[in-house]
Amino acid sequence: MPWDLNDYPDSLKNLDHVVKKKAIDIANALLDNGYEEGRAIPIATEQAKEWADNASEDEIRSFKYSDAPDKQDQHDDTTNEDLLDNDVLVYFEEEEWKVRTKDAKRSDSTFDSKDEAVKRAKEIADNKDSNVITFTKDGKRQ
Repeated sequence: MPWDLNDYPDSLKNLDHVVKKKAIDIANALLDNGYEEGRAIPIATEQAKEWADNASEDEIRSFKYSDAPDKQDQHDDTTNEDLLDNDVLVYFEEEEWKVRTKDAKRSDSTFDSKDEAVKRAKEIADNKDSNVITFTKDGKRQ
């Protein structure tokens, strides 16, 4: 069942308004792509929080004043659904530890320590029911 800002899952009620709006938008898109509600909600919540943490003030302001998600919205079916099931990689590159979903074009986040990167990778993998694959500094799979 799609949601809007007046009718959404209880798990979203304590989120900041912009994060909630983004989570509803993402969850509705996931539902349109065949995901079950029980899987779409936590994925959307995590992605919305991550978006808010990484978005510029202008992006957040722009999204805040954009049209609210509607239950009847149509979503782009060209999303790469396969990435949601792919494993999460932790590797060392350019003097930092990176976390990236396998086959994604860019990393999710970067860290100074491998432990921090692995912690973040586990959060992402747990949310997607996938695995974490770690590499040593010299690129060997562990």
